[in-house]
Amino acid sequence: MPYALVYGANRSGSAVSWLTGWPVTREALLVVAPEEDDDVLLVSFFNHVPQARRLSVTRVEWAGARAVATALDLMAARGRLPSRIGLAGALPFDQYRLLAGQVRDVVDLNAAYTGLRLVKSGEEVGALRRGAALSDAAIAALADALRPGATDHEVLARTEHAYTAQGGLHHICYLGITAMDEPALAVPAQWPTGRVIRPRDIVTCEISAAAAPEYAGQVLRTFTVGGPPTALYSELHAVAAAAFDTIARTLIPGARARDLAAAAAVIGQAGFTTIDDLVHGFGGGYLPPVVPAPGRPLPAPDFTLAAGMTVVVQPNVVTRDGHAGVQTGELLLVTEHGPQRLHAYPQGLRQAG
Repeated sequence: MPYALVYGANRSGSAVSWLTGWPVTREALLVVAPEEDDDVLLVSFFNHVPQARRLSVTRVEWAGARAVATALDLMAARGRLPSRIGLAGALPFDQYRLLAGQVRDVVDLNAAYTGLRLVKSGEEVGALRRGAALSDAAIAALADALRPGATDHEVLARTEHAYTAQGGLHHICYLGITAMDEPALAVPAQWPTGRVIRPRDIVTCEISAAAAPEYAGQVLRTFTVGGPPTALYSELHAVAAAAFDTIARTLIPGARARDLAAAAAVIGQAGFTTIDDLVHGFGGGYLPPVVPAPGRPLPAPDFTLAAGMTVVVQPNVVTRDGHAGVQTGELLLVTEHGPQRLHAYPQGLRQAG
């Protein structure tokens, strides 16, 4: 295949940053050329080009009004347009139609790209360890900020400062707050609402700070504020912890996604369920194996683990009415000797405030 195009937009597009070192801003299109020619990264917003040239390992040019049109012009200037081009990334429909109108065969490379990201190199594991350490610092700051009278905005400001002050990058900061005695929220919220923390609240969170684009830790925890957990929350967390331990013990090379799903049977046996996925690959995107909540079918075909993969185990157990839930989980490395923690923050349901 003589050429490939790799697309990203709106701070999304892990393949672009992986191949060039440039974190995507508004839009970026990498033209991967045959060996005899240079690759070119096309960056939209002219004022983003200078820093892209400093960070990218490839030549950088302005993308112009439409990145695909500029890419086609570039290829045509090097000779005639190829009849076959590979494509990775979520290219907008209008740009795909332009590409398909001038190139006979556009080949989807997304599945192949995902396959390349599954097993991490030693350098990638090192970056993920750094992301995990930044995430640990963030959740420690979050726990320290959980005081009656504080808003979720203030808590998140403390959380994010803990890693940005160390050069970390934003990835995920989700926070959920509800009353333990009258719960009305089972999972963390993606956006803050100004909710004020009160005594006997329960706080759930999912925190991912990155050392570099797409190299983030991920740690999920539950805190009570100003008092011990109720019997319901103690039971929810005990079931979640049991599921986490059972799933983690299953993380060995050769294990299948269905084995991970089966390891979470304790959740249904206890009369609870989950909303989020139980397990997902991480580091370079939201990767296989994606093991959904009990009762939802596994994606086909079944997936086999290999040493060097990194996955998040997160059996976030909730009541069947969706009113109460807990978060527990973190990023783990699959090794020949079993799972290896990348995080150091203590596990378990903890009291703050």
